[in-house]
Amino acid sequence: MARDRHQRKPASLRALQAAAAAVAMMAATSLGAAKAADFIVYKSPWCGCCAKWIDHLKANGHDVTVKETENLDPIKKIAGVPAPLQACHTAMVGNYVIEGHVPARDIERLLAEKPAAAGLSVPGMPAGSPGMEGGGNESYNVILFKEDGSARIYARY
Repeated sequence: MARDRHQRKPASLRALQAAAAAVAMMAATSLGAAKAADFIVYKSPWCGCCAKWIDHLKANGHDVTVKETENLDPIKKIAGVPAPLQACHTAMVGNYVIEGHVPARDIERLLAEKPAAAGLSVPGMPAGSPGMEGGGNESYNVILFKEDGSARIYARY
């Protein structure tokens, strides 16, 4: 029996995504045609690069609610982030998961295009990605991943 992608998600993930989508709709209504999106970011209280990535989102006009936790593994599991795509923080925006140091412009593209996907990831912590500036620049990919585990390159840096 075929089910749509929203029915396959755990109830807790659907609730997180519904709350993020409701906040985004309220913000869009009050801000008119603004591109701002509302993020919920789960991060360690000790991670400075995560805080810098949050600053990157804010500098690009987005609102961020931060949820600090010592153990991000349950969040990543509920969100369905495959182990090879995991990074230091996990965010929710609209119906998508954002894992790691994904540039705001790629998230904005994702929200505009609305592909059938679970979210975006920048695995690891590549130097030069948003929040990881100052230590040189590594080449890295932004990965679009789906709930079925498939993935493809969404952007290259």
